[in-house]
Amino acid sequence: MDHLKNIKKRKLTDKSLPNALAQVPEFAQESKMYQSLLEMERKLDWTMTRKRVEVQDALSRSPTTTRTLRVFLSHTVSGQSWQVGDTEGEPVNFETGQGIPAWSFRVEGRLLELPNQRSRDKVVPRKFSTFIKRMVVELDRDPNLYPDGNILEWPRAQGVQPALDGFTIRRTGDQPTRIRVIIHLEQNPEQYKISPELGNVLGIKEESQIGVIQTLWNYIKINGLQDKVDRRRIKADDYLRPIFGADTVVFQQLPELINRYLMPADPVILHYTINPMVPPPERPQAWDIEVKMEDTSLKNRMVMTVQATKDSMQDLSKLDDEIALLTQSLHNAHTKRIFLRSFAEDPSKFIQNWLESQSRDLESVLGNGPSEGATIRAEELRRSDFFRLPWVEEAVAIQEGMRLSSKQ
Repeated sequence: MDHLKNIKKRKLTDKSLPNALAQVPEFAQESKMYQSLLEMERKLDWTMTRKRVEVQDALSRSPTTTRTLRVFLSHTVSGQSWQVGDTEGEPVNFETGQGIPAWSFRVEGRLLELPNQRSRDKVVPRKFSTFIKRMVVELDRDPNLYPDGNILEWPRAQGVQPALDGFTIRRTGDQPTRIRVIIHLEQNPEQYKISPELGNVLGIKEESQIGVIQTLWNYIKINGLQDKVDRRRIKADDYLRPIFGADTVVFQQLPELINRYLMPADPVILHYTINPMVPPPERPQAWDIEVKMEDTSLKNRMVMTVQATKDSMQDLSKLDDEIALLTQSLHNAHTKRIFLRSFAEDPSKFIQNWLESQSRDLESVLGNGPSEGATIRAEELRRSDFFRLPWVEEAVAIQEGMRLSSKQ
């Protein structure tokens, strides 16, 4: 019994109608409609499976998008002559900076929201520092008068560090100062500057490595440079020959060849001037910078689509099981109908055929079991020709040998 309990129940998956039932005139129209639905379901299942694979493949490659990063530059001043007026004899505290002319420079940034974005698609925006790989601030001041750090650098440290919305630089002084802010952006995928030799051929100046390969491949297809016999080989035209350095190259060599013409992307350079002798502007100066980043909104929608598909597949699987059970019920009912109809037409012949069928089935079942001798029918035992069959002599010899060996 324990062995039977451990056997999993066989799951019915066949949803096709029996051919004999489909040919019954009373069910011909309904059977045809059902078969059409099955065919439509197969096509729909194939389409859904293909789309689901496409979405999963896109998720593995992290969808990207281009967004706008707005950078703000501003400053404040303190302790300037126009702020303290004609007050004389004010104590100077070098520890707190009180009474010393100074200014603070602020660099901030935020990601602009997409227009017409649904509220449920909005995600927590990234901090400004997560878009910066490295930032350098250069102060144009006389190092003899102001020797304290006229070049400041913020590199992204390895490991976990808190994300920031901006950076503040504080310095003493009352003279106008020109500032240059150099920002090396962190983009996904990594962007490269294309050398003029390759950029002029492909018509691009800055792109990711994958983007350059795709653009080059489109150029090859448009100009028919793929070898018609060996599709792995690429023929060079007059423009690509200086880049390839040969008349033909193998497709697998393209990434290596392209890397020679990729350079680090140019940083973003912003200029700002601080004049402590006048009040600072009421509004900060702003610059818009395009950045490549992971499309989290699209990725979340795709993940939700895949998850919803899994839930729908479970519901569809339950419905398929119900349809398979109903189809099996129809099959059983059809078999029962044929059984009763044959019995009603000729009871005597039906019972005779049924008994013969049961006898053959019983022999087949017992033939696979331990009591193999019970499969011989009495009619065959009464026939003398039965014992003259070729296998009888061999069987008797084997049986007699086993009997004699058991006595020994």
